[in-house]
Amino acid sequence: MNNVTESLTISIAGLSPTILALAGGAVALVVVVLMFLLVRNSNLRREQDEEAAIRAAQADARMAELLKIQAEMQGRISTMAEVFGTRQAELNQAIGQRLDGMSQRVSTTISEQTKSTHENLQRLQERLAVIDVAQNNIQTLAKDVVGLQAILSNKQTRGAFGQSRMETIVADGLPMGTYAFQQTLSNGSRPDCTVRMPNGAPPLVIDAKFPLEAWNAIRDAGTQDATKLASQQFRRDMEIHVRDISEKYLIQGETQDTAFLFVPSESIFAEIHENFEPVVQKAHRSRIVIVSPSLLMLSIQVIQAVLKDQRMQAQAHVIQGEVAILMDDLGRLDERVRKLQTHFSQAQRDVDQIITSTDKLSKRGAKIEALEFEGAEALKEERESGPPAKSVESRTGLLKLRVVDEE
Repeated sequence: MNNVTESLTISIAGLSPTILALAGGAVALVVVVLMFLLVRNSNLRREQDEEAAIRAAQADARMAELLKIQAEMQGRISTMAEVFGTRQAELNQAIGQRLDGMSQRVSTTISEQTKSTHENLQRLQERLAVIDVAQNNIQTLAKDVVGLQAILSNKQTRGAFGQSRMETIVADGLPMGTYAFQQTLSNGSRPDCTVRMPNGAPPLVIDAKFPLEAWNAIRDAGTQDATKLASQQFRRDMEIHVRDISEKYLIQGETQDTAFLFVPSESIFAEIHENFEPVVQKAHRSRIVIVSPSLLMLSIQVIQAVLKDQRMQAQAHVIQGEVAILMDDLGRLDERVRKLQTHFSQAQRDVDQIITSTDKLSKRGAKIEALEFEGAEALKEERESGPPAKSVESRTGLLKLRVVDEE
């Protein structure tokens, strides 16, 4: 090492000053460059360190922020989990309630439907029972119609049928004792019914023997000629029957001058008035009135009203006597009410007089109170100023007036 140094020293000593200067400059330049490079490297390292520190701080800040965000996210997630759990529980509860309500409504609807179905079935059974009863009634009615046809085919039974229907209408419309059936007249004839008329008038005769054979022949006729012949026969039978009623039942002074011919069917009555007008006119001229069940019922109601009016007229004197007694009672009541009104008026006048007396007493008491007050002041002034004044005492000693002489 020493040898090397010595050799370098000898070599340097052997160099010229210019070269040495240049070498020194170059060395200095190299040193400067090295120093610059070192400074630059240190600055770069410091900047890198600062940047690394900044990056580390930023990374720490980001990490802290990420941790904070993670914590917030975990809190939010837990909150959302709780909210979702609560909502899920509420949803489950609501769904359960709705399911319970729906099941209850469904059960209620099913029970109502079952009840309604049961009621409908019960009503259906009742209607079927009614239908069965109606069917039985129809069957019974058909049997009755067959029996009625059998009855109407026989003259005697047909007359009994018309007689029975007429008797039912009369008995339903009139009271007992105002009609009679099969009553014998002076000429020995026995009308089907006689109705007693009011005011002692002769009874009204009703006949129920309608000639139905010719009418059935008209309905059973199959040709126009047969219908014409049956119509002529029916007209002749009706004219003969009207003449018989007029001769047998219209007795002067014993019966009414008008009689009723009862037709037991509304349709037959309408057909007679529509197609057999001459028969109706002949009956009117003979004072025979052809009546159907409805017209007979109306006539019976009119007769009942007339009988009721007669009974009222017969009891008119009783009603007048009761009205006279009622008027006497009313007169006594009016007299007593007027006396009571007089007593009330007298009591009212007494009360008014009492009120007037109390008003006068009140006014006089006020005047007496004022006089006593003025006398006390005058007595005080007299005692203070001079001799006493003259006093006047009442006989009762209750009222004392002081008289002051004026000077």
